[in-house]
Amino acid sequence: MTVERILPTPEASDLLALVCDIADRELAPRAADFEARGEFPRELLRLLGRAGLFGLPYDEEYGGGGQPYEVYLQVLEEIAARWLAAAEAISVHTLSCYPVAAHGTDAQRKRLLPDMLGGELLGAYCLSEPAGGSDAGAMTTRAQRDGDGYVVTGTKAWITHAHHADFFNVFCRTGGPGPRGISCLLADAGTPGIVPQAAERTMALRASPIAQVAFDGARIPADRLIGEEGAGFRIAMQALDAGRLGIAACAVGLAQAALDYAVGYARGREQFGQPIIDFQGVGFLLADMATAVSAARAQTLWAARLKDAGRPYSQEAAKAKLFATDMAMRVTTDAVQVLGGAGYVADHPVERYMREAKVLQIVEGTNQIQRMVIARHLAKG
Repeated sequence: MTVERILPTPEASDLLALVCDIADRELAPRAADFEARGEFPRELLRLLGRAGLFGLPYDEEYGGGGQPYEVYLQVLEEIAARWLAAAEAISVHTLSCYPVAAHGTDAQRKRLLPDMLGGELLGAYCLSEPAGGSDAGAMTTRAQRDGDGYVVTGTKAWITHAHHADFFNVFCRTGGPGPRGISCLLADAGTPGIVPQAAERTMALRASPIAQVAFDGARIPADRLIGEEGAGFRIAMQALDAGRLGIAACAVGLAQAALDYAVGYARGREQFGQPIIDFQGVGFLLADMATAVSAARAQTLWAARLKDAGRPYSQEAAKAKLFATDMAMRVTTDAVQVLGGAGYVADHPVERYMREAKVLQIVEGTNQIQRMVIARHLAKG
């Protein structure tokens, strides 16, 4: 089903058309096979990077696409509708570029961003730890200043691109306890002492494996400190506000794919002498699914437009992530139900969509954390 979009410029319309063409030709035909084999699509991601999709919301001065978030999120949505793992990879990379882009010095941005946004490199974001997922302020990974560098020791968990990233944003403790003791360092993946561990055995997104990353005395140059010492927690939370919008867009795209497949199946499947979409029980279910997808898209784009306007958007980003990912879980589950027994087998993609939707309720802050964020904003008035 073609999504009706209102885009801000003709350039954005051309970009969306290009993205849909690439996604239809290069991503959709390969998604099921790569997921079944658990193979990371590094060359396909390079193709997307060379097409300019790895730096869309960043300044053209540094090699970015200069696109508003409103456009970037719709690109993510279209890619997610073909293959969630590819969209998630772009979202994580975009998140990983944020600390330098938003908090780096002019010299750091000029030196680092062109390569980070150029399409060949892939980033990772190292915030969570085995004993500290949602409670990021309690992290124990430590960076000890030693001459012209920092020596980092500790373990990060649930790291997307752990085995494939070219650079890592490492949030670590340079000071005392609590959020104010946390700083952000940018490390090259080839740094001695950075050791990705065995990949986790996950429910879905098997083509995008996650793993712990151990830092065993890894030495990171002092000029790779992003922002001031002690500013890391604030940088991380700001980055997550933007990253949550990326996950919301991924959820909308995934749910749209599930809806489209379920509608197509219901039109073609006949029972009792008529297409099952003509039965009220199925037709109403699909109507609710379509309404939910549209509502989540609207919420996500509203938050993006606030961000583009330079207005506070943290609460709206949390709402978008919460609503869109919960919606994706419901819609993909209902898509399986529309297909009945056929939805339960891997011959149809909806069972994979349902498994993939689950992780979106967890990453970039669980949906329980999103509710906490929203409630705190409400309490402030």
